[in-house]
This record gives sequence, structure tokens and C-alpha cells, in this order.
Amino acid sequence: MIGIKKETKMGREAILKSVKENKPELLPLPEIDTSAFQEDIDLVKTFKNNLVLVGGQIFEISTDGIDSKIMEHYPDKSSIVSTTTKSNLGNVIINKDTNPHTLEHIDLAIIEGKLGVSENGAIWITASNSLVRALPFITNDLVIILEKRNICLHMLEAYDSISKRDRDFGVFISGPSKTADIEQCLVVGAHGAMSLTVILL
Repeated sequence: MIGIKKETKMGREAILKSVKENKPELLPLPEIDTSAFQEDIDLVKTFKNNLVLVGGQIFEISTDGIDSKIMEHYPDKSSIVSTTTKSNLGNVIINKDTNPHTLEHIDLAIIEGKLGVSENGAIWITASNSLVRALPFITNDLVIILEKRNICLHMLEAYDSISKRDRDFGVFISGPSKTADIEQCLVVGAHGAMSLTVILL
């Protein structure tokens, strides 16, 4: 009938071809003057304040006090994974081939962070830090060990630093898991760790 549009079915190859033929012109990335974002601030102090602001807790201690500080704050944890040589508390052994479904009982995970970001209290975690991608999220509580010298000013500096990495899993973690619904009711531990403790060396 005149005036009735016929449905045209396109296969996968036709769709891909159409997309390729109609791609918009590539535009260069904008030039960002990073000097405009420089601030003369205390990186460690600002990092600590922002980490607390997003729900985490932080302790600045020496290396030999790590395990005693962790046990002081998590005395009842029985299933502990430690992927760092800086802690001897781990009693559950994992490797990169561990099935993440077997980690649902983990009370506490202790890992190292590669990089801290002063402006938002975020910490960069890599595959080598966590071994199993799900570990920082499936554990009930999370401890991240971070060296002060690895704290940068802002995300621009952080992205510049991690751009030179091997292209593997990585994630920024800022505080414990949390969400807020439309009523602005904040819920901590919604889809991940109930608490985040940072040990700053």
C-alpha cells in the first residue's frame, strides 16, 4: 500500500558496513594546560581529608606496625586474603587463576595501591595488586597499603602516570562501596566492601 513504510532488515555485515561508511570525522583531542590545575597544597594532608570525606579511614604508620594496626581494627576476621608481602595476616591463599566465586566468604582483603590521588582520595589498583579482579569488591572489608611518595595532585596527573602501564585490569577505588537513592539516603556497602582502611607508609 502507498504510504506504508516497509521494514528493512539488515544483517550484521550490513550494519557494520553502514557504520563504517558513516563514521564522523575524527577530531584531535583538546590541548589541556595542566599548569592551570596546579595547587600549592599538602598532598598527604589533602589526600587524608578527602579519603575520610568519602567514608574511608586512614592511618599513617611505619611498615613494622601494619599487622598490629590491622588486627586492632579488625580483630574478629577469620578469612583473610593478603596479596602483599607487607602483611603476614593472610590465611587464604589465592592466585590469578582462583575462581572468584570461591571468595564469597572472605572477611578481609589486604592489598597494595599503586597510586593515590590527593584531590579525591582515590587509589589506583591493578591486576598485580589484587590477583583476582573481584577481590577488592567481594571482600567484606578492604585494607589498602599505600606509600606517601606515590600520592599525586589530581586525576590529570594520575592518568598521565598510568598511561604508561601495561594494558591490564585497573580501577580507582575511593572509599568503601556506597550508593544513594533518589531520596539521598546514603548506603555504605551496597555492592562491595563495607569499609575501607588505608595504611599510609
